Amino acid sequence: MSHDHDHPHDNELDPMAARVRALETILTEKGLVDPKAIDAIVETYETKIGPRNGAKVVAKAWVDPEFNAWLRRDATAAIASLSYTGRQGEHMQAVFNTPETHNLVVCTLCSCYPWSVLGLPPVWYKSPPYRSRAVIDPRGVLAEFDLILPDTMNIRVWDSTAELRYLIIPLRPEGTEGWSEEQLAELVTRDSMIGTGLARVPEAA
Repeated sequence: MSHDHDHPHDNELDPMAARVRALETILTEKGLVDPKAIDAIVETYETKIGPRNGAKVVAKAWVDPEFNAWLRRDATAAIASLSYTGRQGEHMQAVFNTPETHNLVVCTLCSCYPWSVLGLPPVWYKSPPYRSRAVIDPRGVLAEFDLILPDTMNIRVWDSTAELRYLIIPLRPEGTEGWSEEQLAELVTRDSMIGTGLARVPEAA
């Protein structure tokens, strides 16, 4: 399963995505847009701009017990209080990793994804291999992301739907006592909020 920024085949696209692809092809052929520039913009929104909202939610949950409890009780309202709401993020549930359980999010039917906190969904999240294997072989899928978990750790898979989307709150890295929310947010990655990765350790950040 490739994690590169590749385009899916046209026969795998939904009608809207197919129209966007056709328009992109026409503009590229006419020399009006540079495919590399498009890829760079998409990559930025996938991995940098979009996920920063979710990272701020996670960091606040790490340092603010009241917000943490609110997030567990009513993630939609807690996230909306930070002004992160809108398309694909109307109904949210936060799931918290623990030393005993690691959570993983997938959408087996299509590619439901919380845009308001994670930005654009990565290509691999929408791919049929990820959507099918994440449920039947989550440990194997995580290994492909270089995330090797102990055999004793439970892996729980959450299936997003049009009615409900999930945000994973990863474990707070050790050695971050006294850190500000801004500093902690820098440790939170998009993949750690999907479950295919962990928060960065301070040294890596």
